Amino acid sequence: MPVPAARGKITEALLADLRDRRDSCRRVASTGVDHVVDVFADDDAQLALTLLYELHLRGIDGVDDELGWDPDLLRLRSDLEKIHIAALDESVGRVVDPPDVVDELFRIGASDDGPPLARFMATKGTVEQFREIVIHRSLNQLREADLHTHAIPRIAGSAKAALVEVQSDEYGGGRLDYMHSELFARLMRELELNDSYAHYIDSVPAATLVALNTLSYFGMHRSRVNELVGHLCLIEMSSSLPSRDYSRALRRLGVDESARIFYDEHVEADAVHEQLIVRRVAGALGVTPADRIGLVRGARACLVVENLLTEQIWDAWESGRSSLHRLPAVAR
Repeated sequence: MPVPAARGKITEALLADLRDRRDSCRRVASTGVDHVVDVFADDDAQLALTLLYELHLRGIDGVDDELGWDPDLLRLRSDLEKIHIAALDESVGRVVDPPDVVDELFRIGASDDGPPLARFMATKGTVEQFREIVIHRSLNQLREADLHTHAIPRIAGSAKAALVEVQSDEYGGGRLDYMHSELFARLMRELELNDSYAHYIDSVPAATLVALNTLSYFGMHRSRVNELVGHLCLIEMSSSLPSRDYSRALRRLGVDESARIFYDEHVEADAVHEQLIVRRVAGALGVTPADRIGLVRGARACLVVENLLTEQIWDAWESGRSSLHRLPAVAR
């Protein structure tokens, strides 16, 4: 990830520490997070959490990877996580043990009442608006599947075998040109956007990072493996139909067929994946009440953060403005 611009006192201190190779005098040690009132809208807190996770994922340009294990940075990450998860739990609400976890997950997948962004794009959206959507999604799609793959070594038996089958498809079945992240990069290039990983980190608002950080939290914590699987269930259940609309939008906008493969692939693949992930993975994992509650909580959390982002994009467009912090230069 390229080093982004600071968005407040937390990221100012954090970025100063990431650039300083000394092992002492960490500035973040004296950076309190008590002032964070609405963490889902706090650009500073969300960017800081993104950077702290990135130390354990792709890394940050010019930053020593070992800083991921710095005690002060881990303490800051823990403090931010507590605030983030408290807000997430409040938004998700109380989760009870469902009579049938498979039925409950499919019910959640069918309950999305967020703005009809994909349907709008299919009939009325502009290429500039499509670029905005792609930029919002690029931070995760250019590493698609990586966080969910963290579940594989944490589960066993038939659930593990089924999850490997799903994730293998995400990585193109061993073919680089069919890896979903590569297909997304091809889409970005066709839209004259820069397909470098996290190139648009300075453009995206807190809501984009909320969705990213929620997934990273589930993926980085072994204790949250059921939430991680529940999150994947919602992603697979809710992407097939929108992908069809996004492909229609690109066709209407005159985008080359080769760039539409990302969405065309998800129309077919995710229709199959939702059955695999819900029935064979979640169904096998939902043995105890705690397991089933975790799976449901993960799906509901995913719905909350995805709708938060979609609503912000929709509200911005209805107000006649961009949903991004800064408009990108088109890469010609």
